[in-house]
Formats: sequence, C-alpha cells, structure tokens
Amino acid sequence: MGEFNTAELLVQCLENEGVEYVFGLPGEENLHVLEALKESSIQFITTRHEQGAAFMADVYGRLTGKAGVCLSTLGPGATNLMTGVADANLDGAPLVAITGQVGTDRMHIESHQYLDLVAMFAPVTKWNAQIVRPSNTPEIVRKAFKLAQAEKPGAVHIDLPENIAAMPVIGKSLLKNPREKSYASFRSCNAAAELISKAKNPIILVGNGAIRAEASEALTEFATTLHLPVVNTFMGKGVIPYTHPLSLWTVGLQQRDLVTCAFEEADLVIAVGYDLIEYSPKKWNPGGQIQIVHIGVTPAEIDSSYIPAVEVIGDIADSLDEILRRSDRQGKPSPHAVELRAEIREEYERYANDPEFPIKPQKIIYDLRQVMGPEDIVISDVGAHKMWMARHYHCDRPNTCIISNGFAAMGIAIPGALAAKLVNRDRKVVAVTGDGGFMMNAQELETALRVGTPFVTLIFNDNAYGLIEWKQINQFGKTSFCGFSNPDFVKFAESMGLKGYRVESAADLIPVLKEALAQEVPAVIDCPVDYRENLRFSQKAGELSCRI
Repeated sequence: MGEFNTAELLVQCLENEGVEYVFGLPGEENLHVLEALKESSIQFITTRHEQGAAFMADVYGRLTGKAGVCLSTLGPGATNLMTGVADANLDGAPLVAITGQVGTDRMHIESHQYLDLVAMFAPVTKWNAQIVRPSNTPEIVRKAFKLAQAEKPGAVHIDLPENIAAMPVIGKSLLKNPREKSYASFRSCNAAAELISKAKNPIILVGNGAIRAEASEALTEFATTLHLPVVNTFMGKGVIPYTHPLSLWTVGLQQRDLVTCAFEEADLVIAVGYDLIEYSPKKWNPGGQIQIVHIGVTPAEIDSSYIPAVEVIGDIADSLDEILRRSDRQGKPSPHAVELRAEIREEYERYANDPEFPIKPQKIIYDLRQVMGPEDIVISDVGAHKMWMARHYHCDRPNTCIISNGFAAMGIAIPGALAAKLVNRDRKVVAVTGDGGFMMNAQELETALRVGTPFVTLIFNDNAYGLIEWKQINQFGKTSFCGFSNPDFVKFAESMGLKGYRVESAADLIPVLKEALAQEVPAVIDCPVDYRENLRFSQKAGELSCRI
C-alpha cells in the first residue's frame, strides 16, 4: 500500500483490472489522470473525437468480454461520449467511461462547463458514481468493472472532479474475485426437453447472449443432434456456421423476409441467448401464440409476445448439454425448413456474377464475403447498407460481423474497426459504411494511421441518407431532406496518408478489396451502390406468401 494522488490510484486500479487501452481526449480536468497514464503499462490512444473513443471502447468490450475504457474531460467532452456509451449499454458490451469534472468546491454554483454528469449518464449506464472521497477509489473501480462485465454486460461511468484527482491518498487496488458460473435447475431442463421432444416444428432463435457465453459449439451440437433449424439475430451471426445445413441465416428486418416464414410454421421457438432488443418478439410472435423455451444466463424480459412456457436460467452451454441429454426427439427438420434454406441460398447466389454498375448491395456483400476468411472481421455502420449486411453477410464464427442493433448508432464502423484491429492484429478487418456514416467519424482514420491499425473502409456511396429515403418512399411515396454531396473520397484518403480506391465496375471490386487489404496503412474504397434494390426488396416483401 503506497501514497499516491487519487488519479494515480485510479490508474493503478485500472491496471489491476487488466486494462490494455484507454481511448480518449486530453482536457484540463483530466490532466492528473493523463499524467498517471504516462507512467502506466496502459496505452492511451488519443482520438479525434470523444464519440470515436467511446465506440472504440464499445467494440473492444464486445469482442473481448473485458470492459473497454474511454476517457473525456467535463462538459462537451462528456456529452460527446454519450452516444457510444449508450450504444454499449443497449448492445450488451462492457464499457467503463471516465470523465473529468470541475472541483467539488465549484459544484454548488453556476460554473464554466459544469454539468451534473452522474445525473446525465444515469439513463445510459448500468451504474455510475462520482469519486468524492479519494480512499473510495478502489471500491468504485472494482464495482464498475464487476457490473460492466456481469451479465447482461453494459456501460458504467466514473466521474472524477479535478481537485479530488490531485488529492493525496493511501490505498491499493482490490482483489478481483473470479466470476463463477451458475447452472440451470434439472427441473427446468427436464421441462424444456419435454416441450422440444413433443414439438412438431420447433425452431431455434439464437442471439448475442450465446456469443457472450461462448456457447457456439454446444449450440451447433444441440441443433445437429436434434435436427433443429436455427435462425440468428443480427447480433447472433456465426454462433452456428452459415454453411451448416440447418442454418436459416438471419432474421431481424422490419419488413417480412423469407426467413420469417420459418416462424409462421413454428409451434415452438427455442430462444438461446436472445435479447428482445435484438429483434422484437412482436415481429415474429405478434399474437403470442407460439410456445417459447427461454435459455439464457438471465431471466426473460417481460413482453406480451414473449412469455416463455419454460425458462432455463444458467450457463447456456451447460443448459444446452443437459437439455440434449434429456431429449428423445426423433426425425428430421420439417421439409419446409429444408426447402426454405434452399430458397434463401438460391437468392443469395443469384448475385454472384451480377455485372451491373453501380453495384447492387447484394453483389458488394457477396464479393466481400469471398475475400474475407472465416476469422476475419467486418464492422457494419448503420444505414441502408446495414440492412443488406444483416441479410446477406453470413458468418462461420462468432464475433466476425459486428452490427450495432440495440442502439443502432451511426458512426461506429471506423472507430470500431480500429478497436477490432487492436484486438486481432493478425486478422483482416473491414469497416462497412455508408457515405453518411463515414462522414460522422472519418477523422478517426488519422487515429488508425497513427496507432498502426491498417484496416479497410468500404463506403457504399449513394450521396444520400439512403435508409431514410427508403423509409420515406415506403411511407410517403417521395423523399425529402436526405440528399447531399460528398468529397472525393480517394483524395480525402490520400490527403491523410492513406490508400484510396474507387470502384468503377462490378469486376473491379474483388481485386480492389484484395489490394486494399494487403496495404500496411488504412485504406478507403469508394464504391457506388445501386439502392434501387431497396424498393425492389420492399415490393417483394409485400408480395411474400409463405408456403406452409
């Protein structure tokens, strides 16, 4: 136990938690923390905007299961963190946000840049606190990380006033107690097994909780042995390989799609690691008529369309193993499920050789999948391209397609890709974004160059907020306020010391992607996209009739 100032003790506690990186910006009110980080094993990564810092911490947490840490000063620095913090909280990514603050001697009066940050962050965090007694620092930091990483993971916030940060303190970091797994009751496993064995057309709906629980292998064995078709949410991609004959790929679009037919036939949905925020049950069980088995680490949320007949609460992989042992289900998946997979696959393959330019989104994503290995990572931004990425980019492994879906925040792709490359330096990483999302955090490409994280940013360029245009046309038959012009993205990239490419034909895309991925600096690809496909998809969705 030694004597430090509070900021130094805080950093010692971060080291004790195994923190590798702190993402953030320097400011007057966090100077003591920055000074302490200079002597630390932790690498401070200076970002160009606090939102970028929060998104980096967000994606770091989602990929590693360890809380990502972001740092800002007070006032506008703290408000800039909010979007990324909220995204992590709703998407179940562990994150610890640390903000500077005015001294405690100035909080009772109107003061320059002062906001009550504890009150401000309360709605977007699991827990937050201000350090007002230096000696409480180890307890606050330990509690912050414990809560951030506990199921369901999320964001927490620590506020450190500048006068408290400078105060001397005697203390040390606290021991970390290992997280023990909890296991489901035999009674619930028996009840689940009985329902599954009796069901005529059961289907598995798997979400991000199964990824967090590292239950991919158990889920694949469970589905294979019991001949159960599997559908994943946007955030559950790769829990079962997309090449598996029982995988029906992804559900979650607001409009009807082929995979929704599987739910219209189902008499039992086995929800594994599924969170309602990933895809509302009102979309796939509007009348509440389908029986549900909920398998998760935490109990089911309350929803009139999601009232489980059985809840199996405990370690997901263990629960699946126990239910499998107790099930005597015979037979094969329904013929309709087999036909449905073939139809979904046929539609996907239809765009393999499409020559049209601008390129259809389905073709862009098909080609991207061809150049990415099973372990390589894509980070999708939010926009019209996200709908196509969710629908058409399929995964062999968990956490190889990161999609913001709980909060669905634009601007996550580039900072998220930087974090992904930090965590997985030996893998290829691609940030997939629209031109709208690109311009929200393009400045973080300079950060990527500076810290040595070469990834590729693939821009779906349509000179508009394409997703909103899509919705406007569906609702009103016309568009408004969504168009804009863009800079020359190739020159933009080159001006920052990056590699820039422009796709000028459908045949260009694969060679350009391969060349860009081979670069030792970040690369940007400007790819014109034909979003007339959006309206064609809406028309097909409206005409869709399930053959049951």
